[in-house]
Amino acid sequence: MGNRRSVLTLVLLILTGTSTGNRYALAAEQKTTRFARFQVGQSIAYGIVEGDRIRKLSGDPFGEWSKTDTTHALSEVKLLVPTTPTKVLALAGNYVSHVGAKAPAKHPEAFFKVPSTLIATGEPIVIPEGTKDVHYEAEMVIVIGKRAKNVPEAKALDYVLGVTCGNDVSARDWQRGDVQWWRAKGSDTFGPCGPFILSGANYDDLRITLRLNGEVKQDQRTRDMIHGVAPTVSWISRHVTLEPGDLIFTGTMGKTSAIKPGDVVEVEIEGVGVLRNPVKAAR
Repeated sequence: MGNRRSVLTLVLLILTGTSTGNRYALAAEQKTTRFARFQVGQSIAYGIVEGDRIRKLSGDPFGEWSKTDTTHALSEVKLLVPTTPTKVLALAGNYVSHVGAKAPAKHPEAFFKVPSTLIATGEPIVIPEGTKDVHYEAEMVIVIGKRAKNVPEAKALDYVLGVTCGNDVSARDWQRGDVQWWRAKGSDTFGPCGPFILSGANYDDLRITLRLNGEVKQDQRTRDMIHGVAPTVSWISRHVTLEPGDLIFTGTMGKTSAIKPGDVVEVEIEGVGVLRNPVKAAR
């Protein structure tokens, strides 16, 4: 029966002039969902993005949820950081284009950022006093969907809700000079994240683009990651219990450069949306 349906589908596609590639791409696109965490007045909720509107959910994507009849224009809501994680991890050296001639790491090399680094789209990256070399780092961010401990790689994607855009802002002078990266990577506002969570896509083949003041500075696909989504989640879960909403920045690609007050940084991931943050100096 399955083969017969496939043949009938192919015939219909030929008759209608639709290519199988476009048809299957459309089918794949239709299976994806974009979640958002948003605020209207004093009310905070999760929703599903439907074009230029967002439909409020009863519950949240990490448990039982259902659609409600309440919708808002995206232009009328405040988009928040997509989750409230218990922990934020990030990978170092996960693209050959970034590490250069160095030997690739045998397993995902993770470090911790702190939740207070996180800011939503539209909120400013604040350059703290004492650093003179702060860089952007466009990254895909894994969003954990359910509690994960000692997860085998073959089942790791079952624990992933989706992915979002991230910017692992880094003070390079502190990164080089300090023993630990706690302030170089973990200063307040050094973790822009959002605007939406893309669920149901092939996370290991999405295009990431970073624009600085409208000029493209980074542009690569996640298929070039040294360690993909499933190996990363599996490896980390062997050592750290991942909770729903936890975030894993998956590393940046290519070269990075400094940002300064007055700049605008945009990270765009195919299917997710655009994370846009202005830059300002600390007062």
